[in-house]
Amino acid sequence: MTAVVPPSRPAPSAPAVERLTRTEDGESLGTLLWRAGEGWRMISNAVLGGGIGERAWVLNAQVAHGYRRTDPDRHLAELARDAGAHGPGVGLMTAADVRAYGSGRDGGVTAVATAGLGVRGWTADWTADWTAVAATAVRPGTVNIVVAVPVALTDAALVNTVMTATEAKVQALVDAGLDCSGTPTDAVCVAVRRPRAGEEAHAFGGPRSLWGSRVARAVHRAVTAAIP
Repeated sequence: MTAVVPPSRPAPSAPAVERLTRTEDGESLGTLLWRAGEGWRMISNAVLGGGIGERAWVLNAQVAHGYRRTDPDRHLAELARDAGAHGPGVGLMTAADVRAYGSGRDGGVTAVATAGLGVRGWTADWTADWTAVAATAVRPGTVNIVVAVPVALTDAALVNTVMTATEAKVQALVDAGLDCSGTPTDAVCVAVRRPRAGEEAHAFGGPRSLWGSRVARAVHRAVTAAIP
């Protein structure tokens, strides 16, 4: 009898970052684009494509200092369309120069981070009005993190990876000697593979789980490399 070998699963595509440049109001601005393609589920707090769902790309766009548009979701969608990104995706923004991004890898997990730390502090802060600070700040003040995990995770594990990535970001900032947990506008996006029929998704994403620990180390490396 001839054994029937099931087709192998295509190797997942880690973020191959495209660095793009555009001009807005006479200013040269950078954009990072990852064309993930089909087969990815993502979780994000991004203004465009936030929540949990299937997404095909992630855009991280630099905007001018003192950004005043009130429709950032539409702006990001326009930028994605101009870059040739198709289907649903995730759009992030920052005033930092995204071309100075950092990356980190660990056990198949890839993380990419951009870090603007001009406006930073601790999450639980009773001494500052963060709403006023965020509204008036003109310095780059956003840490954006994109993580790709080459396996399927349950929704609960997916949420847990966001916690793990955020904790790893804070650890990287503290290890770099920065007295802060981040900025008021930090964003994260975690992408995982969509499960195939009959495939069991991994149920854990915490820092002591197999994939969560890899997420933590990859994010720590990426944020560390991105800190100006």
